[in-house]
Amino acid sequence: MTQEKTRPAGLAAIDREMARQHADALASFEASAGTAARAAASLKRTGKLLLLGMGGSHAVNRAVEPLYRAAGIDAIALPLSEQLGQPLSLDDRTIFMTSQSGESAEVVRWFSETGGTTETFGLTLEGSSFLARATPSLVGAGGTELAFAATRSLTVSFALHLAIFAALGQDPAPALAVLRAPEAIDIRPALSALANVATVVTSGRRLQGVAEALALGLTELSRRPCFSLEGGQLRHGPMEMLAPSIGVVLFRGNDATAGLVTAMAVSAVETDAPVIVFDGSEEEPVPGCVTLRFKLETGLAAIFQMLPVAQSLMIAFADARVENAGTPVRSTKITRSE
Repeated sequence: MTQEKTRPAGLAAIDREMARQHADALASFEASAGTAARAAASLKRTGKLLLLGMGGSHAVNRAVEPLYRAAGIDAIALPLSEQLGQPLSLDDRTIFMTSQSGESAEVVRWFSETGGTTETFGLTLEGSSFLARATPSLVGAGGTELAFAATRSLTVSFALHLAIFAALGQDPAPALAVLRAPEAIDIRPALSALANVATVVTSGRRLQGVAEALALGLTELSRRPCFSLEGGQLRHGPMEMLAPSIGVVLFRGNDATAGLVTAMAVSAVETDAPVIVFDGSEEEPVPGCVTLRFKLETGLAAIFQMLPVAQSLMIAFADARVENAGTPVRSTKITRSE
């Protein structure tokens, strides 16, 4: 007889967060329209945006960075710790400070040292947090994420950005449609392809921020040194590491960079590395890859399609390798020290 594995408490907590993430994201979009309009007005005044955050919040910032640029905003995303040590000028910039808890050590120090600016806006899940008290903030529905490894907090944060893009005049309907009816994608072929790898590298072009979010979650949950490299950066030397023991997960959207992701997939397959492609493009599947096909979408709609499937993959990958996956042994959910 085989004994069924008990679901680790940490992963059960993540399951609960994920089960409500789409509903919370929709509620967040609706509730944040007022502050989103103020943030959009600031962007129209300055034309420049500095996105600051740590961990999963920085991954969110990296994912929306190219979307703001496409909207005509001179946007750059930096880890908040880097801004504290090697600061860019804050003059004539809109600042989006993202922290799901609103309490991380770097956030508190940044406001202590700078006092904030009149063009600073927060994005958080906790309306009573330090960040929400310090500056006008878009607050996600559902309160603080309790489980370790960001899942719901990412989706809700993207919904807050969707409200800002809507206030800038973009049509939110495609992204909202994905949130209302998320597509079920079978991850078992991808999980099987990664069964024998020692670690995973993720990569993308315009969807690089999503790749970085996945790599962070894989590392936190599986305790393997998984990491992410933008497609061009992976091409310039680090491909030397690729081998059958290194899994590769690529993100290909319906945008002008899709062909470059295709070329990377072809090259990665030639190293005998297992290659997974999250694909929302019009490109043909690359022979030798496991391709997870999504509807043709771009921008936040593409992110909302792929993110929960990537989350499911990272959870299953970790569950196969770690007995108590989802329970941190060296970290805390809210990092209160630098």
